[in-house]
Amino acid sequence: MRKQPQNQISLRALTVWRFSAVISAGLSLLILIGLGIGAYFLELSYWYTVGAAGIWVIYSIISIFIVPKVRHRVWRYEVHEHEIDLQFGLFVIKRVLIPMVRVQHVDTHQGPLLRKYKLASIEISTAATKHEIPALDLAEADQLRDHISRLARVTDDDV
Repeated sequence: MRKQPQNQISLRALTVWRFSAVISAGLSLLILIGLGIGAYFLELSYWYTVGAAGIWVIYSIISIFIVPKVRHRVWRYEVHEHEIDLQFGLFVIKRVLIPMVRVQHVDTHQGPLLRKYKLASIEISTAATKHEIPALDLAEADQLRDHISRLARVTDDDV
């Protein structure tokens, strides 16, 4: 069996993923409050709201503190001359090999959170799918994008 890829994504990805989860939990809390108010006016038992709040607390703790750590620990990548090796997942660990001959183009992109923490994600497009390497340091993402592009071009010229 092939050994796992060696390169990890940036540690600052933890901060970005946690902040994103806090935003998501905040929006979910607003929805929960709205449902609680609706339950009050519909004269439903307050236990529905208490149960939903309990589920929200558990979900928020898991998504803010546990999921980012596991994602960061598992997410690995490695670029070889003829393929790109990705490993990711939360409960199910997935390994993907992308042959260089299949790579059509490589992009970097940043959302507001990634930009704030000087990170970028790389998107690798093939004819059938798109694959992403998330939250790399900006300079590393640019270098990796250019490196993959050169390797894909050389492989394409050889065919």
